[in-house]
Amino acid sequence: MTRPHCRIPSATLTATLALLLAAAAVPTIGGSPTTASAIGGSLALTAAAAGGDRWSADLSIVDRDDVNVRRTPAGLRLRDARAAGRSPRSPHSAVAEGMLLTAPRTLTRPATRVRAEISADVPAGAGVEAQVRGWRVSGWTEWRAATAGAVFDRPVSQVQTRVVLTARAGGATATVRAVRLTADATAAVSAATPGLTYRVYATRIGLVGELTANGRTIQPRDHFAALPSRRSLSPLNTGDYTVRVCTTTGARCEYAPVWDVGPWNTRDDYWNPSAVRENWKNLPQGRPEAQAAYQSGYNGGRDQFGRTVLNPAGIDLADGTFIDGLRLTTNAWVDVAYLWTGGGPRGVVGDGPLNIRGGPSTSYAVRGLAARFANVPIQCWVTGQSVAGPYRTTTRWNRLATGQYVSHAYISAVYGGVVPVC
Repeated sequence: MTRPHCRIPSATLTATLALLLAAAAVPTIGGSPTTASAIGGSLALTAAAAGGDRWSADLSIVDRDDVNVRRTPAGLRLRDARAAGRSPRSPHSAVAEGMLLTAPRTLTRPATRVRAEISADVPAGAGVEAQVRGWRVSGWTEWRAATAGAVFDRPVSQVQTRVVLTARAGGATATVRAVRLTADATAAVSAATPGLTYRVYATRIGLVGELTANGRTIQPRDHFAALPSRRSLSPLNTGDYTVRVCTTTGARCEYAPVWDVGPWNTRDDYWNPSAVRENWKNLPQGRPEAQAAYQSGYNGGRDQFGRTVLNPAGIDLADGTFIDGLRLTTNAWVDVAYLWTGGGPRGVVGDGPLNIRGGPSTSYAVRGLAARFANVPIQCWVTGQSVAGPYRTTTRWNRLATGQYVSHAYISAVYGGVVPVC
């Protein structure tokens, strides 16, 4: 659910938007320029293509993995245009938002670019965007805005689309009639360097009972993380985007899925290099905008919504991750690995939180936790203590990239390659 890269304005500004998109698209994606046109109050964002797979997103099905949207005879709309957040640093307190997630589509041939055409009525203050991600052997790419052309660094075999709607609190909402997509091949661009890790400031989410950006109702002592960009937002009950968060001493770590957006911003994928980063490209890679705003007055000391930044947070942690996983008692600096930027085999934690141990048996010390649905990087496996778990009884223990171990009895699936013997 990435907030619109460029908020779609009212019809009075559509002609300006058309020129900007057309000008920006040529050097960025190396293909036909994107154009925008309006007739009356209608807006059509178009990325023309000469060939490739073509299909329309199914906007008729709204189910449990969709958030705050409804299908009407006129099209897809926000269900509730009121802002939902109670925390002053939450993006949910600044605007109303909703998301429709479609089923993945298998392509007839691999592609490196996906482009979208949106037919919608967009009143002043409202926004709509189509975003896509691609599947490859190592897992899903980050989400990318597709109206100007989403380009992947390697070919993808499947594409998933989500439609994001935003509105000023209490304001009018856009009505989306159709989203048409084209997947083809073009020159690739470089994505983030594999295995990125940065030290950022962590705050505790709390907010039990509220909805996350992917539709989860926050539970007491829950286990997940929030990052200030929807490019890394996992769909409900998945760990497609997982972070490893460790105390600065390395004494405790937790692998946690990214299920919410924040703190402060929604368009700050600060772990990416400037060529890929959505906003604030003049900041150093790994420096959150909120940190720069708080510490050095960047952007006038304000976030993307114009709010004064009151702490340098670059990640939010659910209470269980904060208290039980890392054993923190107050907000603190932590070391965060953005695991989807790495490669190699991944194991899906099917039942958790799962203890991470210093060796291949339950007699070794617990070094942290792996949340349910987290995708953990598996380096190799060893034979150890036999463990009966929900998926199998086994003596196999998986050694993680940090040198710690989890029992294979709790791993529901492995993808991204064959796990070797240590």
